[in-house]
Amino acid sequence: MSSQQLPLIDLSAASGGPRERAALHAQLHSAARDVGFFQLTGHGVTPEETARLTRAMREFFALPEADRLAISNLTSPHFRGYTRIGDEHTAGSRDWRDQLDIGAERPARVPRPDEPAYRWLEGPNQWPAALPELRTVALAWIDRLSGVARRLLHELLAAIGAPPDFYDDAFGDDPHLHLKLIRYPGRAPDGADQGVGAHKDYGFLTLLLQDDIGGLQVERSDGRFHEVPPLPGAFVVNLGELLEVATNGYLKATNHRVVSPPGERERFSVPFFYNPRLDARIEPLPFPHARQAPGATQDPANPLFAEYGRNALKGWLRAHPEVARRHHADLLEPVAAPVG
Repeated sequence: MSSQQLPLIDLSAASGGPRERAALHAQLHSAARDVGFFQLTGHGVTPEETARLTRAMREFFALPEADRLAISNLTSPHFRGYTRIGDEHTAGSRDWRDQLDIGAERPARVPRPDEPAYRWLEGPNQWPAALPELRTVALAWIDRLSGVARRLLHELLAAIGAPPDFYDDAFGDDPHLHLKLIRYPGRAPDGADQGVGAHKDYGFLTLLLQDDIGGLQVERSDGRFHEVPPLPGAFVVNLGELLEVATNGYLKATNHRVVSPPGERERFSVPFFYNPRLDARIEPLPFPHARQAPGATQDPANPLFAEYGRNALKGWLRAHPEVARRHHADLLEPVAAPVG
């Protein structure tokens, strides 16, 4: 695989004068339109904040396995908690990583018969009793990156000539925010190198903090997967499927994957997913380039829904088959046709 550096965006230019803002918008427009991925600096997140999170994450994965399994996601109908190595699947194959899934803290939700099934995705997190400080650090990170992502989304929409606040109501007071703490423990015993298989994210924006090990690869216009060299202090940002739907394919969600580090070398990463309310229906974005939009990706195996909750539940049921079988066997039906 080759190495091709992603576009580099300095978000601090949003606070500059007209010339700096115009340059920022031109860079954002190009990166979102042509690549769907970029590196983000100037975001304001301090090295101290990052160090607190990464320290807590490493302490979690250093806990005895029994402490991690005590908060297994197999016990959560809301898909929260710890996932053992190999239990998550992408494109039908197991991912060789373990992780902790965290979302906004909300009461347990059992959907009423008249409510959509995606309401199962609301609920409490599971926290390790042996590491109580993780809760404070992780929830603070969600709050911090929510602000960065909101600002970035506003600048991105302005960059393509759309109203910056067009989707503010879709996020409202209860956006479906999601954080993963991930460890890749080296190659699988059978030699397979799928840390996580090729996929697209199904929300709006993803901000990824990765360590210095490498392994993230992004599919580019030549059809090849290119390495994303780690850049200290930067977040790797990618657009999700909902922005592709919102712009009828003008902006693109891009396939990406992680190749496991060789041997038993560990890699750590923290993706943060900035997503709207579960019940938000993503209306088409009004912007001057709409006539140039080629249409959203059509994949019968992965239909895209305008209602975010349907998109999200589809992904969770596929990625965590054992959780789905234990708690949601009645939902394991063929995916319906997209609603638009």
